[in-house]
Amino acid sequence: MNTSAGVTAHGIPTQHQFTSGDDLVSILLGAIADTQTLINGDVVVITSKVVAKCEGRTVYEVSDRESAIAGESVRVVATKVHARGTTTIVETNTGLILAAAGIDASNTDPDTIVLLPADPDHSARTVREQIQAQTGLTVGVVITDTLGRAWRLGVTDHAIGAAGIHVLDDLTGKPDAFNRTLEMTVVAVADEIAAASELVRPKDSLTPFALIRGLERFVTEEHGPGAGAIIRPKEEDLFSLGTAESIELGKQQAVSDRRTVRNFTDAPVPQSVIETAIEAAVTAPAPHHSNPWRFLVLHAEDQQQHDQRTSLLDAMAATWEFDLTNEGKSPEEVGKRIARGNILRSAPVIVIPFMDMALGGHTYPESGGRNNNERDMFLVAGGAAVENLLISISTQGYGSAWISSTLFCPDTVREKLHLPTTFLPLGAIAIGVPAAAPRERTQLRAKDFLL
Repeated sequence: MNTSAGVTAHGIPTQHQFTSGDDLVSILLGAIADTQTLINGDVVVITSKVVAKCEGRTVYEVSDRESAIAGESVRVVATKVHARGTTTIVETNTGLILAAAGIDASNTDPDTIVLLPADPDHSARTVREQIQAQTGLTVGVVITDTLGRAWRLGVTDHAIGAAGIHVLDDLTGKPDAFNRTLEMTVVAVADEIAAASELVRPKDSLTPFALIRGLERFVTEEHGPGAGAIIRPKEEDLFSLGTAESIELGKQQAVSDRRTVRNFTDAPVPQSVIETAIEAAVTAPAPHHSNPWRFLVLHAEDQQQHDQRTSLLDAMAATWEFDLTNEGKSPEEVGKRIARGNILRSAPVIVIPFMDMALGGHTYPESGGRNNNERDMFLVAGGAAVENLLISISTQGYGSAWISSTLFCPDTVREKLHLPTTFLPLGAIAIGVPAAAPRERTQLRAKDFLL
């Protein structure tokens, strides 16, 4: 590249008031001829406003601008309420993401708005073909619109349509000035051209065109992929929603995204993840304004905790085997049922939740009756805490499975852990990094569960 070669930008004014059906290229070439001589390798820049007007994209007698925005959009990306109203960032039918679908009321007659060209790349190709037919020259064409930018104040022009130009210059793998290999450098040439052209097309002047000279190395014989190639693919978009919209979607999906995960990798689970989940658990409603929850956390990587877990699970298994055998279950059936709890032996961490009735439970003079109701009330509150914990584990990117085992041998659990009889175990929770992506959940409908 000849870095001493200059690049020049010339604003091309015109007094013409554009309207539907105008011969845009003839007006453009006439305006250029007034001040410049068009040559091979030039890049012609045209504001989208005049292209849209010539294509009949002006809307008259506007009564509902929001409906017009909705008609040009496929989805809302973000909204922001401010003193002057609401700004809506949308994805348009052509894949552009910008405010109000690019609909503009500036530089147009009162009570009218101008939509973007229906297909800006097609418009650019049409203009380029007509220029070549009338002049015999090979030029690049860029159609621009003014966009805001994330994280930065102010607006600049961007390319929304292009033809006959390399819109992206991929320098990946090439050496820099210090002979280091460039890893991820892709220059948005068309956007840089659009921004440069705006410097010679003031917003308050009738200068809808610009001529950029000195970039012939980017001008091509073919039309090329157009400005659509600049739009980041959806699968690579890290910011597909605005902040408020992302938070709202997260709230909506937090519960339904939780899955029961039974296979984990060997990766440990940080204690901070467990503590965050416990802090979420204890936000559940509890009887009598109490805080009756207690949690035992046992990490496999901690040898003492590992041994404690093994001892507890062995004792529980012995209790199950005794109970099931006395019920007349076959050895095969006993083994199968006990094996269901093996996930608690292999998970990187298990959490055993309890409700302590001594921390707020009421007692009544009669046996059973209200005392049983009181116990059930605490168990329901404990279930809410367990669900909160499971959801928090999921939102932090980990998997979990609630196993009911401790509910069936509470005396054994209390004895092995030296806990008082007021402690009610609420099953056990296996936690770890999922070994595979969970299967899609079957959609359940509210109508199937209504009385």
